[in-house]
This record gives sequence, structure tokens and C-alpha cells, in this order.
Amino acid sequence: MVFLESIFGFFSHDMGIDLGTCNTLVYVRGEGILINEPSVVAVSQKDHRVLLKGQAVGDRAKRMVGRTPGNFTAIRPIKDGVIADFEMTEAMLKYFIGKVHNFSSWAKPRVVISVPSGITEVEKRAVRESAIAAKARKVWIISEPMAAAIGIGLPIDEPVGNMLVDIGGGTTEVAVISMMGMVYSKSIRIAGDEMDEAIMTYLRRQYNFVVGEATAEKIKLAVGSAYPLENELTVEVMGRDQTKGLPRSITIRSEEIREALKEPLDSIIEAVIETLEHTPPELAGDIYSSGISLAGGGALLRGIDRLLSKETRGIPVHIADDPLRAVARGTGLFIEGIEDFEEFLDGNEEDS
Repeated sequence: MVFLESIFGFFSHDMGIDLGTCNTLVYVRGEGILINEPSVVAVSQKDHRVLLKGQAVGDRAKRMVGRTPGNFTAIRPIKDGVIADFEMTEAMLKYFIGKVHNFSSWAKPRVVISVPSGITEVEKRAVRESAIAAKARKVWIISEPMAAAIGIGLPIDEPVGNMLVDIGGGTTEVAVISMMGMVYSKSIRIAGDEMDEAIMTYLRRQYNFVVGEATAEKIKLAVGSAYPLENELTVEVMGRDQTKGLPRSITIRSEEIREALKEPLDSIIEAVIETLEHTPPELAGDIYSSGISLAGGGALLRGIDRLLSKETRGIPVHIADDPLRAVARGTGLFIEGIEDFEEFLDGNEEDS
């Protein structure tokens, strides 16, 4: 067993994986983040098999969303931060692990995978089993807020309160961390996807105008905001008239999208306030002084830092550098120093 471990270790690269609802990022030990692709798999409608021997995964599969003929479909196997389709998650992980190793049959890496803090033990086990089936020889689980906090350089090993809000595609993670442990955490399944859905719903109700998920995301990036802008924005969008069924274009204002995003943003604010209310006074004092750190793709929404600061009565809010990669960097730092951090990871499992 020790001999096999050393052989597999010689041919494999230890990896940190941010298994996200929208994107999967892979950090390779000693090399950094090498993969950042959509968490999408194209499968045959007939037999539910991944197309082209696994090549229709990630970027290529994402381009098929909403454009696929009837004989195959593009699916997202991760829903709200957890596995919705075990078989497709395994295929996706196998493809990404294989891509790092040039699809070598000898590759059986050790892997750290981030998961939402609120998932169940059953859901954690599903993640482990998917990675083992995808040829990982050992798997560790780390919570997303812990990984993000490490990735942005918060002093989580010190006896001070660090508060992190990680707004991803499927979940928003809110946590207070001190001395390498989560004092209190709140995970809600409201994040970027729900913001896109809110935009789609708003356009249907206001204009009888139908757009897909990809277009809703483009609108969010182009004119979306959480707080009034000094110079409000507009964008012209192509879609379908719900009444006539014909293509048409409309011009959308940032004020409208801010109204559309109010409900999901209110849920995020509520989670932040609840976490503050459950934080011990001493650690709360640290947070009021040092502020709240924002990570994840949602941190890039215009004015979200100002909105959170206002709703928390003036607590400073800091957007992390490169917030989209914070969790992946955190998993990478863990895998770089796995011997030092292993005791803080949530269990491990070896391939039999």
C-alpha cells in the first residue's frame, strides 16, 4: 500500500478544487489555478452519456446551453452548491482531474474540495464519493467560508473575529471565524443564480419579455447594482416577446435591475445581520473595527459593499482582491501545506 501510494504520488499532482454551482476552479500544488471552467456537462438525451468521451465539459458545454438540438442537452450537475446529479459530477471531476494530468491512467491525486458550510453529512459523502470515483486517491473536505477566508489572507489563526460573506452562484456563505474555527456560520441557497432568475422574472412581468439565463447574467454584469449609482446605466437586450413569440429588443435601466434584485439582496442582508446577532460581543467588537470581507462573484455587483455597510449601521465592508478566485486560492493554500492543516479538515477517505 505504501509502495502504491508513492507510485501514484509520483505520477499525480495534489489539487484544490472549488466545486462551484456555476464554475469549477482547480488549483494544482506548486503551479496555482490552472482550470477555471463552467460546471456544465453536455449529455446525450438518448442514453444520458457525456458526449464526445468527456470533451463536452466546461467551456465547450457552456456554449451549448440554450442552443442544443433535441438529441442532447447541457446540464449543470451542481445545484445550490451541492450535487444534483452524481453521475455527471463524477464525469466532470474525472475530466478536470484528467486534464491536469494529460489524461494519464496513472494519475490518482490527493484532493481538497470546498463545500458550502450548511450541507449535510450525506451531501458531504456524495462529494467525497464522486471525487474517489473520479480517480482521486484521498479526499478532504473544507467549508467554503474557511477556504475563502484563507484565500483572501484573513488572520483566521489569531484570537480575533473575522467575518466573511462569500456570494457564489448557488449559495451565499456568511461566517465568523476565529482560531481556525467557525464561531457561527449561515449558508443560504440564494446567490448569483437567484439574482439571474429575479431579472428574468422582472422582465417577464414588466415587459412580457423573455430572456435566458445567459442573457440575464449579462444584464446583471452590464447594469446590475445593489446601491444607487452616481451615473445610472442602460443596456439594450435582445429577447423574445412573450405575447407574439417574436424576437425584439428593449433598453433596460440600472434602476430597474436594482429593483429586480431587491428580494435576493434582502435575503443576503438578513443572513449577515443574523450572523452578527449570534456573534459573541468580544468578536463582534473586532468585526466592527476591522470590517466585513466580501468574496465570490456576487462581491462584484456594483455597490453591494455600500449596501451592506449601510444595513449593518456603518460596519466597513471590504471587497477582496480577485474575489472570484478566493475559494480556489484557499483550497490551494491548504493543499500546499496539507501536513500542517490536515487536522482542521473535515475527514478524509482513501480510494480502495
